[in-house]
Amino acid sequence: MARKSLIQRETKRQRLEQKYHLIRRSSKKEIKKVPSLSDKWEIHGKLQSSPRNSAPTRLHRRCFSTGRPRANYRDFGLSGHILREMVHACLLPGATRSSW
Repeated sequence: MARKSLIQRETKRQRLEQKYHLIRRSSKKEIKKVPSLSDKWEIHGKLQSSPRNSAPTRLHRRCFSTGRPRANYRDFGLSGHILREMVHACLLPGATRSSW
């Protein structure tokens, strides 16, 4: 189980990213449209003034049940060992375990 503080920090980053998503997208479109370099620098400065944690690259995917940051499967939103346990317990429909 991941520490609660790390999980809370990640949820805070997700909320910030959602809050500033439209602002960041519109300013990036403006940068592409504006021909002069000085105007681009002004728009870029406005983009840089937004909080650092509002950037989508700072988000990290975590396991839905344990909060583990590594070995996550996008299809299920679970980490590897939790996914394996749920498949063995027949809790995931459509997922089969391998038989040798």
